Amino acid sequence: MSKLGNLGARLYRGEVGYDFIGKRKIWYGISILITITALVGLAVRGLNMGIEFSGGAVLTTPKTSVSSSEAQHLAESASGGHQAMVQKLGGGALRIQISDLDTKQAVPVQEKLAEDLKVPVKEINTQLVGPSWGEEIANKAWLGLGIFMVLVVIYLAIAFEWRMALAALIALIHDLTITVGVYALVGFEVTPGTVIGLLTILGYSLYDTVVVFDSLKEASKDITKQTRFTYSEVANRSINGTLVRSINTTVVALLPVAGLLFVGGGVLGAGMLNDISLALFVGLAAGAYSSIFIATPLVADLKNTEPQMKALAKRVKAKRASAAAKEAEQPQDDDPEPADDPAAAGLVGPRSQPVARSRGRGRPSGKRR
Repeated sequence: MSKLGNLGARLYRGEVGYDFIGKRKIWYGISILITITALVGLAVRGLNMGIEFSGGAVLTTPKTSVSSSEAQHLAESASGGHQAMVQKLGGGALRIQISDLDTKQAVPVQEKLAEDLKVPVKEINTQLVGPSWGEEIANKAWLGLGIFMVLVVIYLAIAFEWRMALAALIALIHDLTITVGVYALVGFEVTPGTVIGLLTILGYSLYDTVVVFDSLKEASKDITKQTRFTYSEVANRSINGTLVRSINTTVVALLPVAGLLFVGGGVLGAGMLNDISLALFVGLAAGAYSSIFIATPLVADLKNTEPQMKALAKRVKAKRASAAAKEAEQPQDDDPEPADDPAAAGLVGPRSQPVARSRGRGRPSGKRR
């Protein structure tokens, strides 16, 4: 932990660093590849919409020895061919979801299932969800997501600038696309818990992005009045300065979510925990990635198109070329002054101290006569 803290301090002071901005095309390529994979999975497999969105019946049985696959076959047979999903609950109970099942069909299906599973009819809890209610919930979820996006863009444009707001919006869409694509590929059911998880990860993703943007805004203040660093270099220093903080917050947030996903969902078999935790786990990881590798490099690309930033880059390049030429002209035994470049700016080391001259050299110690 002490080594990680020392590394964070050195990154913050600019003594060490990684060129995130210079390698941005690699990160763009990785993101495009992952996004295309997610979109293909979404187009081919589609989302497994839960009963809350598609409508149908949810039947919860008491403890039974029937397996999940056998119960699914019995439910589809009892409902006349309607699609059924079965989840094993704690204590041997079953949660059976049958899509497109109305009120008139629910009672006969409940009685037939009780007979096949050999459990009392009154111990099977049946809940009906109408398709119109599910459609209304889905529309409200999309509306809430759209309002959230608009408010985020407006706030970031006011607090920072429109380029940062645009980059943050692209990063959010990137995170949502990857999360939804993973849901399609894995086949997890989309429930209201999934929507809650998606809205939650947007906040986490924005948190990391805003931290980097705030550091970049402070570091780039009056940037055109100096000739030491370009905007891309200042952006790169901002990422490195907040890198350890972003990693720490992401890891701390992922640990309990991983517990929900792998322990709560995998071991205990709790379906609702799977819905929320998968969205949180994938979204948090994608949000941490996009805030470092996507959002800030996009801001740098947008800023570098401005005439003043292009002029700044030319002045910085000319000054460094002049400093390099002067250094080359100096004799080898001279001690040249360090050039103004990002590498030299972060170097530290012991400074040579002048030799102290003693006025009483060769004179014995004692009082002067």
